[in-house]
Amino acid sequence: MIRIVIADDHPIVRDGLVAILGREDDIEVVGQAAGGHEAVAVVAGADPDVVLMDLRMPAGDGVPAIAELRARSATRPRILVLTTYDTDQDIRRALEAGADGYLLKDTPRAELLDAVRQLAAGRPVLTPKVLSVLSGRTVETPLTERELEVLREVAAGGTNREAAARLFISEATLKTHLSRVFGKLGVGDRAAAVRVAYDRGLL
Repeated sequence: MIRIVIADDHPIVRDGLVAILGREDDIEVVGQAAGGHEAVAVVAGADPDVVLMDLRMPAGDGVPAIAELRARSATRPRILVLTTYDTDQDIRRALEAGADGYLLKDTPRAELLDAVRQLAAGRPVLTPKVLSVLSGRTVETPLTERELEVLREVAAGGTNREAAARLFISEATLKTHLSRVFGKLGVGDRAAAVRVAYDRGLL
């Protein structure tokens, strides 16, 4: 039986993960935490095989929690970052702190379950994005059609709110897409994203 602790500040996310993992005969959720500080304490009491750790949480970020857990043991528990943030900086910080794997929250259910089992068996979860960060190389990741639409609207000028209105999505959703575009293009702002996109023939 693979024992799991879930650390995420959103109750609905924790509930969803419990529902997904709880259906599996070989997985048991033995603890939950709403922040990094609580996660360290829960892990100490529950002794899980794998921890699913979000990165940015008000009650203690994931990276310091990962570092503290890894300082206590180099191999147990295995730590899988499960977050919405996919920039090179976020990935590198998590890996350097001692994370064994890194996935985004939009990862399909089957891939998440496979990652949990891989980690429990002692194998790291290294996606192409993670491998590119480890090797110090930038791998061009194709933008989705929606990300290209967002980028086109941004290139057309105006504010995030105006671009979101033209796409009939919320401003928060637009910012999420932009964050992923920045990560895939290896840039930090809108102007750089548009410039790189033109250079690569994406616009």
